[in-house]
Amino acid sequence: MTKKEKVRGKILDYVKTLFYVLIGNAVLALSIKLFLIPADLPTDGATGLALIVNHYTGMSISLFVLLFNIVMLILGWIVLGAKFALSTIVSTFAYPLMLEICERIFGDYVISDNRILMALCAALGMGLALGIVIRAGSSTGGMDIPPLVLNRLFRTSVSGVMNLLGIIVLACQILYCTPEDMIYGALVILLYTLVLDKLLIAGNSRTQLIISSNHTEEIRERIMEDLDRGVTLLDAEGGYLREKKQLVLSVISNREFPRVEKMIKSIDPKAFIIINRVTEVSGRGFSLDKDDD
Repeated sequence: MTKKEKVRGKILDYVKTLFYVLIGNAVLALSIKLFLIPADLPTDGATGLALIVNHYTGMSISLFVLLFNIVMLILGWIVLGAKFALSTIVSTFAYPLMLEICERIFGDYVISDNRILMALCAALGMGLALGIVIRAGSSTGGMDIPPLVLNRLFRTSVSGVMNLLGIIVLACQILYCTPEDMIYGALVILLYTLVLDKLLIAGNSRTQLIISSNHTEEIRERIMEDLDRGVTLLDAEGGYLREKKQLVLSVISNREFPRVEKMIKSIDPKAFIIINRVTEVSGRGFSLDKDDD
């Protein structure tokens, strides 16, 4: 690959990342404006803080988020370095800007009076939005930064501090929210976290096969030739008769599994197959293109 091609590839990667970060922040802003705010649902993070300040002072939610994000960006730049700050700078300004745009476009528009439906839609949208941004290799900034700063300075647990701050922000809203509101808020946080976790591994999961058979060579050849998948042979010893044998290890896509299972059974109906779901596979044929030669 020439130097010019490398530069072009880096530019395309940056544009792609920027596109996904903007899309993610747009979805987040829409979810907050169309579902969370109209239903008066409490939440955590910078948006939760903004809801508290808005309730007591009337300050615009988008303006508070912008100011808070800028302060956190500066703090992150000082403590975590310029590289981290650059990864969050787009979200720092994109989310509050898009939130303000949504506010101006939709105003007081309310989609539904069903709070359960609104809570579900808010959670799905927020989880999807955060997943898009994080999978793009970026960060939403804001309340994500304090746990990282404390970890750098005092070696505290990032997840522990993040959960603690979320609980504190949510608890502060109990001063003006009803118990029912808090239950809905907790439900939103739980659901968007689940959606986020699922999205982060979506598309990356694969099926790992470990095959014990008396027809190892034939199975190896069929997997390599018919599916063009790599195979590793593992030396093993039977636990009962202590006979020496080889196991076939291969990783395939989830869609290929029924076909491979049928193929293995056609070669050896007595084959012993261990099936595992793996959440991340990198290398040739998965995260990298296959060699042409």
